[in-house]
Amino acid sequence: MLHRASWLASLLVLAWTTGCDTLGSDWSNFTSSFNPPTPQQAAQWAVDPYDSEKQRHGTMLLANAPWGGSPVYVSMYRVYVEENSDPLVKVAAIEALGRHGEPQDAELVARMLKHPSPQVRLAAAKALQRLHDPKVSSLICSRLVDESEEGPVRVELAVALGQYPTDDAFQALAATLDARELAVNLAALDSLQLLTGRDFGLDRPLWLSWYRSTRAPFDREMVYLYPTYQREKGFWDWITFWSPLTFEKPSMPRGMTEPGGVAPAEPFGNIGSGPAPEAR
Repeated sequence: MLHRASWLASLLVLAWTTGCDTLGSDWSNFTSSFNPPTPQQAAQWAVDPYDSEKQRHGTMLLANAPWGGSPVYVSMYRVYVEENSDPLVKVAAIEALGRHGEPQDAELVARMLKHPSPQVRLAAAKALQRLHDPKVSSLICSRLVDESEEGPVRVELAVALGQYPTDDAFQALAATLDARELAVNLAALDSLQLLTGRDFGLDRPLWLSWYRSTRAPFDREMVYLYPTYQREKGFWDWITFWSPLTFEKPSMPRGMTEPGGVAPAEPFGNIGSGPAPEAR
């Protein structure tokens, strides 16, 4: 019995030391669910002028709250995207603006594709999947075909172009079929299939030959839905039954309409409740 107890203790120690980061994160998530930040705390953190980490955390909390699209907060997101010097705060604001912004915000977000931080550029590329404005498609194209751009950013840019049935978008996506990274190739292929309803695989010459020979390359265009994150529920998700886990569903970008003229649904919020608190 003593030997078994010693073996079990050693096993627990090993599990803790080898997976302390994961276990610690899960335990933190579990315990924080008992005492989550209040809406007022989130608003105060978001506008804290002395702590950029609080700004980032508060902005993320607001962005994911049902009332995160209130005009006062959307204005704050815009200011942070344009003026905040901390890249991580800027990333949080870009994500928030992608979720709650208007089509005209696409131009502000698109300018962030030239930011020196790859994290900011990645966030901007993802946000442009949710904001539809034909005026930004040429900039997306130019960044997509730039071989000096990082692969993950190019993947998201290729996804974003799937909403623009234009010659520039087609040519940029076709050119990207020859990119060095397979993930970039496949993202471009997905968008080409979405725009044209055809599938010529990763064969760039075949795509170009077909495109030159057809008069209506986008006559089979399918409805574009921005991608969202999904995963299987984990242990802690089932334990915290009082705070059910929900995921955002894919939807149409703001500013884009279906062929029948139907506007996209409102952005989805997955945390928080009640009226929007005042930012002080």
